Amino acid sequence: MQLDSNDALSRILEGLGLSVDVYSHGDFCGHWAIDTSGSRRMPFHLLTQGEAWLHRPSAPPQLLRAGDIVLFPYDHQHVMSSDSERPPSEMVNQPMDMEEPVTTHMICGFFEFRSRIAWPLLDAMPPVIILDQDVQAESKRVANLIRMIIDELAEERMGCFAAANYLAYLLFIEVLRLQMACSEQCGLLAALADPRIGKALNLIHHSPSENWTLESLAGEVAMSRTAFANRFRDLVEITPMQYLTQWRMREAQQSLLTTERSVADIAEASGYQSEASFRKAFKLVTGCSPGQYRKRECR
Repeated sequence: MQLDSNDALSRILEGLGLSVDVYSHGDFCGHWAIDTSGSRRMPFHLLTQGEAWLHRPSAPPQLLRAGDIVLFPYDHQHVMSSDSERPPSEMVNQPMDMEEPVTTHMICGFFEFRSRIAWPLLDAMPPVIILDQDVQAESKRVANLIRMIIDELAEERMGCFAAANYLAYLLFIEVLRLQMACSEQCGLLAALADPRIGKALNLIHHSPSENWTLESLAGEVAMSRTAFANRFRDLVEITPMQYLTQWRMREAQQSLLTTERSVADIAEASGYQSEASFRKAFKLVTGCSPGQYRKRECR
């Protein structure tokens, strides 16, 4: 794949450190209520049979039907239950009466991101994403992936959980694509979908150590300096140079956490001609020195 393909999303996906954990697929009997929020991961629930009600603070209850999947990018508090009325707190996550008839079958899991590169991507997503039958009718890939996840776990062949995890990974990419195609979307996802701004982001992501300037980035995407700066800020909501610094610092943070490279080496890889200037920029972004950050986060 060539750099000018504008596939800026792939570079981000490569660095996400994304893992998927499908931890439950089972029957829910009688009256039940579960809350999987609070794990600092991205929960998701896929209904395979029956119905369930989604309860969120300050939002009306929402009915979900078989085939629907709901994701919570910010790990917002939520309750899935058998009833339209919000269940009392003492009922949530309590054992079900297995003698009662099965009302719902559901697959539950988490997306987890080990890299700070994921943060701006997640910030650009809405707090709740529901892929219902209407969405799936317009996106056959989403519908096919959901069906394959359901089939894998229903057939219980060897390796079914690993296969379901990989399929869920592909489903997450499709979720991102759908969000990028949303006309009301703003932030990083909207910028990635823009042909010129997406190309500029691709250049930054692939070559953060390059001596990028506003003029050089604008030239690469065949825009004037002013038009590029305005369009970038309208979509990303920060300036190109601010984004470049933030991206460099996130990659530097990953290097500090996952390698034993010296601060001087990381500074050079981040595009800084001196370790002192890198340390200054790092502290402005993170509030601490590279050494302090490594010591604190690696404990």
